[in-house]
Amino acid sequence: MHVLLVEDDEPVAESLGRGLKRYGFEVDWVTTGAAALSHTSPYDVVLLDLGLPDTDGLDVCRALRERGNVPIIVISARSDETDRVVGLELGADDYVSKPFGVREVIARIRAVMRRVQPRTAEGSGAAGGPDRYGTRLTIDRKAVRVHVDGEEIALSPKEYDLLAFLTEEPGALMSREQIMEAVWDANWFGPTKTLDVHVAALRRKFAGVIAIEAVRGVGFRLEIVGGTVPGSGSGTVPVPGSGSGSGSGSGGPVS
Repeated sequence: MHVLLVEDDEPVAESLGRGLKRYGFEVDWVTTGAAALSHTSPYDVVLLDLGLPDTDGLDVCRALRERGNVPIIVISARSDETDRVVGLELGADDYVSKPFGVREVIARIRAVMRRVQPRTAEGSGAAGGPDRYGTRLTIDRKAVRVHVDGEEIALSPKEYDLLAFLTEEPGALMSREQIMEAVWDANWFGPTKTLDVHVAALRRKFAGVIAIEAVRGVGFRLEIVGGTVPGSGSGTVPVPGSGSGSGSGSGGPVS
């Protein structure tokens, strides 16, 4: 996904840009409203600061919206409600106040993209529904609910956040830093042992459904385990013991 970052504060832009790239985003950074309006390379979403040196970011927001429907997320130190309202009325899709963490910005980007995707995929019938992984696991990100073989799995908030994050890119190796920043906080300075505890909980509750591989000195990789849903007619090879699905919340929440 390609992001146009319009921000004149160099430390903020560099920090945000690094964070976005770490999660696989491509970033074009410009420092003025004029540069944003003259930018010709394609992009999927705009992160727009209001306090630009050459013009008011609200005017840039208005001009960009008149050109098309590319999502615009305003990022600004202005926390006044009036600025928020005006920005949204001018066509911004969301508004993030400084200071913010990379995790929050990425969550806003993904939420905005989920909202706009139906505009370009009308009639697909699948927009906004639960995400299915393999034949057994479904994650409903709108309802914040997880099911295995149709049975809801009881998860603590952080267990859910960790599972939702790791399943965004099954098979991808995620570093501890990425996971802690995305699931806990961009400014987390505590021990990462809590991550191992939550990974162990997910392994227990989703045995035979997912596998979370620990890569020594780096992080974790989640893989979807093959399995069949009774009566599904799937040609997927069953996994021994996968029918247990009993990890369904038998263990209590992990703090």
